[in-house]
Amino acid sequence: MTQDPNAALPARRSTLRPRDAALPASFFDRPTAQVARDLLGAVIECRAGAARTRARIVEVEAYLGPHDPSCHSAVGQTMRNRHLHGPPGTAYVYRIYGMHWCVNAVTREPGFGSAVLIRAVAPLAGLAAIRRRRGTAAPRDLTNGPGKLCQALGITGVLDGARLDRGPLRLLGGPAVADEDVRVTPRIGISQATDWPLRFLVHGDPHVSRTPRAFVHCSVAESQAWLRDRDLW
Repeated sequence: MTQDPNAALPARRSTLRPRDAALPASFFDRPTAQVARDLLGAVIECRAGAARTRARIVEVEAYLGPHDPSCHSAVGQTMRNRHLHGPPGTAYVYRIYGMHWCVNAVTREPGFGSAVLIRAVAPLAGLAAIRRRRGTAAPRDLTNGPGKLCQALGITGVLDGARLDRGPLRLLGGPAVADEDVRVTPRIGISQATDWPLRFLVHGDPHVSRTPRAFVHCSVAESQAWLRDRDLW
């Protein structure tokens, strides 16, 4: 895929399909930071077991590929991360701390190894199942973190490698989020490339995870300029 390195991020997610339609592989076959920003407002749907849950994506992080020291592909392709190197629009699901699942959407061309981590969502459907799985009814604690949302939606390693446009786990078009409603910060919980502005969130949404106090917000345009200046786009 050829990308114009001087192309600007769209102000609105014009590339998304209409609401409730699955996002095609071409949506994910773009620069990872752009896909991350454009996933805000999209809908994740999981049909695990007898439950059907849906939630709106309100926080994501971009992991750019083998040149990103915090991306799993920086160590090369392994059995654990093989689906990270799959075609765009593939689910990459892995476990952290031996107990929590995290779900990612693979981006760019097959074999590259980049993805967007879904960090927080706002529940839309299947609230009873979400509360039961999480063991709480506190709205702010249901899905405000990558491990929490996977538990709430029933996402496990069984879905690693699944296509995101069909089957039990899908990403669907949703209402657009304007650039002025998006904030960008460094990523959370990493030890390398800690200053890269690759965490995108819907400003003011109560389901977003807590931002470390020392973090500084920037705009979508400022994040894009920072990445381009360092040839990270």
